Amino acid sequence: MTLDDFSHADEWGPEKIVTVADTRTGMRGVLVIDNTARGMGKGGTRMSPTLTITEVARLARVMTWKWAGVDLFFGGAKAGVRFDPASADKEAALRSFVRSLSSEVPEEYVFGLDMGLTEHDAAIIQHELGDRRTAVGSPRELGGVPYDQWGVTGYGVAEATDEAARWHGLKINGARVVVQGFGAVGAATAERLHSLGAQVVAVSTSEGAIYDPDGLDVPELLHAKSEWGDGLVHHVGGVKHLSTGEELTLPAEVLIPAARQDVVDAATARRLSASVVAEGANLPLTVEAQAVLAERGVTVVPDFIANAGGVVAAAYAMDARHSAFPSEPSQIRTAVSERLRANTVNVLDESARTELTTHEAARRLAEQRVRTAMELSGRTQPTRVSVRH
Repeated sequence: MTLDDFSHADEWGPEKIVTVADTRTGMRGVLVIDNTARGMGKGGTRMSPTLTITEVARLARVMTWKWAGVDLFFGGAKAGVRFDPASADKEAALRSFVRSLSSEVPEEYVFGLDMGLTEHDAAIIQHELGDRRTAVGSPRELGGVPYDQWGVTGYGVAEATDEAARWHGLKINGARVVVQGFGAVGAATAERLHSLGAQVVAVSTSEGAIYDPDGLDVPELLHAKSEWGDGLVHHVGGVKHLSTGEELTLPAEVLIPAARQDVVDAATARRLSASVVAEGANLPLTVEAQAVLAERGVTVVPDFIANAGGVVAAAYAMDARHSAFPSEPSQIRTAVSERLRANTVNVLDESARTELTTHEAARRLAEQRVRTAMELSGRTQPTRVSVRH
């Protein structure tokens, strides 16, 4: 998808692209509202020094399918700031960004958390716009649902992984797992899989990867992450050090790509040893890689099924903006587990029945729901079915 002309638009969207800029702070930002047939645009907000409009548009489309995939009534949207989140001027750039979108927020879009932003940033957004309704993911002390702190997305990835392994005929207890990306999602995924008895043999961060065929000490990793962040890979002893990316093809039954998009191409897919892949990140497998893995019989849980725990939590957070009562993590985790396990089985069964890839099967299910909503609301012509007499 390129956004230098109108060729990127299709029958689904995007409905609106808003770009903003501020010379004083150097902020460049974009909001993409993809499709609102099933509800207002909702999706995370990311900050990255290399962010592009195309990247945000692709992620907004993923949100359209993700909301429809879990059958919750919001539409696809995404926002992003091209700025270094490690900069001392992060807060100034963020405040400038949200001010620039005050005409769209919160009526058309509500800020969320994605790469580069934290619960503290959600609190800053609410303060800048003077409205609790403008952001979700804020600290619990402010009435929010801190789903990164509670590890809800990663918890859901682990639940979907366990269900996919069971469907594949693999016991997660004792299975070797590789987690690429040990951020909020990857760390919470590893923690939950460890509690289910899995053996996490490798993890990676932006600063490298570590590997122990006998299994890493996950509680130690979590402690090291809290102290060193991505630098944890330099502070864990008794492990083999690898370059980021090498961990993908290590001997393991389960692979969780939970870092960036397009990290597994066709060539890498041919070298994977994993029999189950659950996409913790958005768009980590290229289309060509998806086809290769399907041909090899690898069970793949698509991103907008596997990592939809975050949107389930976001739905609770959207309601919490209007409530004086705090949300409880146990209630949200239960809802995440039930929805994601059921959705995983539905998609895998549909893929097996139709011989579509799991991505194609999941998207077809989501598309049917969005198309129906578009037809019912008069946004498109109803599908005509010919009848022979």
